[in-house]
Amino acid sequence: MNSVSPSAAQYVGGVMQDELVDRGRQQQPMERQGSFGVRPPQTQGASREAAGELDEMDKLKAKLMSAWNNVKYGWTVKSKTSFNKMSPVTVLGHSYLLNSEDEVERFHLAFVSRIWLTYRREFPQLEGSTWTTDCGWGCMLRSGQMLLAQGLLVHLMPRDWVWPESQQLTDVDFEVFRPRSPARAGGVPIPSFGSPRGSSTPEKSLPSSQAPRCSQKKRVHDSTKDRQEHIHSRLVTWFGDQPPAPFGIHQLVDIGKGSGKKAGDWYGPSVVAHILRKAVDKTSVVTNLAVYVAQDCTVYKEDVVRLCDRSLNQTSSDPSSQDWKSVIILVPVRLGGEALNPSYIDCVKNFLKLECCIGIIGGKPKHSLYFIGFQDEQLLYLDPHYCQPVVDVSQVNFSLESFHCSSPKKMPFNRMDPSCTIGFYAKNKKDFESLCSAVSEALSSSKEKYPVFTFVEGHSQDYGLEGHSSNHSGPPAHILPPGRLGRSNNRRSSEEFVFL
Repeated sequence: MNSVSPSAAQYVGGVMQDELVDRGRQQQPMERQGSFGVRPPQTQGASREAAGELDEMDKLKAKLMSAWNNVKYGWTVKSKTSFNKMSPVTVLGHSYLLNSEDEVERFHLAFVSRIWLTYRREFPQLEGSTWTTDCGWGCMLRSGQMLLAQGLLVHLMPRDWVWPESQQLTDVDFEVFRPRSPARAGGVPIPSFGSPRGSSTPEKSLPSSQAPRCSQKKRVHDSTKDRQEHIHSRLVTWFGDQPPAPFGIHQLVDIGKGSGKKAGDWYGPSVVAHILRKAVDKTSVVTNLAVYVAQDCTVYKEDVVRLCDRSLNQTSSDPSSQDWKSVIILVPVRLGGEALNPSYIDCVKNFLKLECCIGIIGGKPKHSLYFIGFQDEQLLYLDPHYCQPVVDVSQVNFSLESFHCSSPKKMPFNRMDPSCTIGFYAKNKKDFESLCSAVSEALSSSKEKYPVFTFVEGHSQDYGLEGHSSNHSGPPAHILPPGRLGRSNNRRSSEEFVFL
C-alpha cells in the first residue's frame, strides 16, 4: 500500500498547530510593547482561527489523498500468471493438476467462485470523517472481509459449490506450461470458458421412459441452484458498502473505534481478527455461527467448547436450534522477525492443504493480501488493491461480477510479511475435533523448535488469563501457559501476538 497514510497527514497537521501556538507565545512580548501602551494579547482567538484553518487543511488533504488513491488503484496492468502443469495447485484443501482441460476448468471455477472484495469509491461518507473511499488504507479490512466471506460460504453452502456464472468470465489472465519442454518454451494458454465444452458433439436422445425421470431431476437441480444463488447474493449484500451492511466497511470501521482505530488508519491482521469476531457477535443475520480468536498463539479447546456448546450456556431460547454452533477460528501469528522465517513455509503449505482452512490474511509490508493456496514455492492470492465503483447491493438483481476475480496472482513465499492471521472453520463438534487433530499434525511439520501456535486443553483462565477470553473487548493477553514462558522475551511491544 504505497501511499501516504492519512493519519500521518493528521499528525503533521498537529505539529503545525503546535508550532503556531509556540509562535504566538513568542510574539506576546512584542505585542505588549508599543508607543501607545500595553496591548492585550490575542493568542486565544488566533489559535482558534489557526485550528479552524488546520481542520480545513486536514479535510483538504484527505480529499486530495482520496482522489490520488482512486486514480492510483483505479487501473491495473494486465499480466498473465503462469502455472506449471506438472505441479499441483492447492486451493483451500483442494488440489488441481493442470495437465488437462478438465482440471484447468475445475481450477478456474474454484478460483473464480471465491468472493473478491476490493477498494471501493463513492460510498456513503464514513461516520466522523470525510472519507467516501477506502483506497490506500482499507486493504487489510478488505482481506478480512474475504476471509470471513469464505467462512460464510462453507457455512451456508455445500463444500463443492461453484458460481454457475463463473464460466461467463472469459477474460482469464493465466496460462499453464510444461517446464523445460523441448518442443515449446513458452506458456500454453488455457482454453476459453465462454462456450460450453463438447458443443460440437451431437446430444444423444434418451428413451421416452427415461425422459420424465430426467425432467424431474432437472427441476430439483434447478431449484437447488436457484436457492444457492439466492444465498450467494444475500451473502454479498452483507459486505455491501452501506452503513446497514453487517460486515461492510462502515460497520467494521465503527467497530474498530473500540480498538483505537479510525477511518484512514492502518489495520493489522490481529486487530482485524477481533473486529470480525465482534461483527459476527453483533449481527443477527448469521445464525448458528461463532468466531473464536486465539490468544497468544494458543487455542484453548475448552474456551471453544464453551463458546459453541449451547447445552453449557443455556442461552438458546429456540428449542429447534442445534446443540453445537459452527465456529470460525482465527489465529493471529508472527512467522518470524523482520521477514518470514523459511522454516515455517512447509507449515503454511500444510495449513492451506486442509479443507478446514479458509485462508490467511497478511501480505507484504503495508500491503495486505488474502492467501488461498499455493503452487511450488509461490502463494496464490486475491488482491484487494483495485478500486471499483460502489455497487448498490440493495437493488434487485444487482451485478455480482465485480465481486469475483478471474485473474489469479502468485507471489514468492519469501516476500510474505510474517504478521498474519490464519482462519479455520468447523461445522460441528466432530469437525472441530478433526480440525484440532489435522492442524496439530500440520503444526508438527515445522522445522522450528517452537510451533506456529498450539492447542491446549482447558480454559484460558486456567493459565492466568482471567478476563481475556476471546469475547473480551480488550487487546489479547501476553501471558503464556506454563512451559512456554521462555518465548515471551522476544516479543515486540508494538505487536499483538507472540514473536516466534
